[in-house]
This record gives sequence, structure tokens and C-alpha cells, in this order.
Amino acid sequence: MEQKKKILAPTDLSELSKVGVRAALEMAAAQGGEVVVLHVIGYTEVHVHDEAFYTESLAALVLKERHKLLEEFVSKNFADLPPRVTIRQEVQVGVPYKRIVEKAATEGADLIIMSTHGRTGLSHVLIGSVTEKVVQHASCPVLSIRPHEEPRHQEAVAL
Repeated sequence: MEQKKKILAPTDLSELSKVGVRAALEMAAAQGGEVVVLHVIGYTEVHVHDEAFYTESLAALVLKERHKLLEEFVSKNFADLPPRVTIRQEVQVGVPYKRIVEKAATEGADLIIMSTHGRTGLSHVLIGSVTEKVVQHASCPVLSIRPHEEPRHQEAVAL
């Protein structure tokens, strides 16, 4: 298997998205690579429904807050991993799948690793569709990882 020196790990900062970031960090640590942890804020998350209404001052406030949240997310959830991996963290505003695909291209990423589910839980609405679009449009391979689900309890059936 070809070594992956630069891995892009998108996250929405949710519990379910941690599995993708962890996999990226573990792979990079094993191969001596670098991980770019990317958090993309959708326009609707900043209560802007159209790119034309997006302002620089709003961007500065939102980006500052999300950079802090991303730093906390990484330090809190991945402190147990060996420090041999280089981690860069970035926050952008835009259409999530487009920003992820663009970032992978500009970084020359060898691989994108991301969870199949995120903030919406098992719902397919947000992250599932983002992952699908990234798979469809990325110029590099994409590894989508399904988060572990709680085992479903099945009712005993009386015969």
C-alpha cells in the first residue's frame, strides 16, 4: 500500500465525526505523515442563506470562535495519540463538500478520511450527503468510515 503523507480529515466537531479524525491521525502516525483537520462552517450555520449576504466581519467572529472549538476538539479527543504526527487545523466557511474537495486539491492531499455520519447522527441528511459528494468530486481517494453504533437490542420472539 502506498504511503499517505498528507491526509485531510474533515470534521463537524460532533461525537460521530471523531472516528474519521482518529483514523486519519493513526494512519499518519504509522506512516510519518501530516493531517490537516478541516472544519467547514456552512453558510446556514452562520444564519446566512446566500453567499451574497456573507460579510467579512461576520466571518471574523465565526472563524475565531470555531478555531477555538476545533482546537478544543482535537486536544480533548486525541491527546492519547503519540505526538509523532504533524497536525494542522483549519476552519473555513462555505459549502462543506466543495471546501473539502478544494482543500484536498490545494494541499495535494494523498487521502481524505471522514466519517459517514456527523452532527445529524444516523440521519443521512447532512454529513452523509457531504461524504457522498466528497467521494464523487475529490481528485484523491476518500476513505469513509462508519462510526460504531450502539448494538440494537432485539426483542425475543416467542415461538
